[in-house]
Amino acid sequence: MSDQLSAHGVSLVLPKGWDVEFMNEAAKDLSNARPGEGGEVQPENPLVVHAGNFRLPPGRGDFGSGAVEMMGGGGVLVCLLEYGRESAETELFRRHSLPSELTPEMFQLHTLQRTIRGQSGTQIFCSEAGRAFCLYVVLGNHKRRNTLVPVANEVVASISVT
Repeated sequence: MSDQLSAHGVSLVLPKGWDVEFMNEAAKDLSNARPGEGGEVQPENPLVVHAGNFRLPPGRGDFGSGAVEMMGGGGVLVCLLEYGRESAETELFRRHSLPSELTPEMFQLHTLQRTIRGQSGTQIFCSEAGRAFCLYVVLGNHKRRNTLVPVANEVVASISVT
């Protein structure tokens, strides 16, 4: 069983056993938002979404610091970070859609905000619906990326932005 969650124009389907939190500066925790709730994201209040196949600890950094240290080898953390709308047309965000699928080759040991032995990550900057995003995904064990990437894709493929 999975749940569709939505806040501030971003929705995703959460597989059973996953934890999620939608946050922004105006309303730190929007996790209980449902479709039609949450209003419009303002450029000064960008959205941060964290989804993990493990219990997310409180007080995490935008790129998952505080959570990645607690991930086990089977852990997957999906972070979607919004930047101001003015960023959507810049070179960094030139890709015009979120990826619908990640591949194991996209994950590298050095693509982490904070290097933790054995973990790997990928980071993709893009724009979607006139909004600028970074999709940042961390795997708990780089050697298991062939089995962990499909787990991440369950969430990544379900993300939609309006």
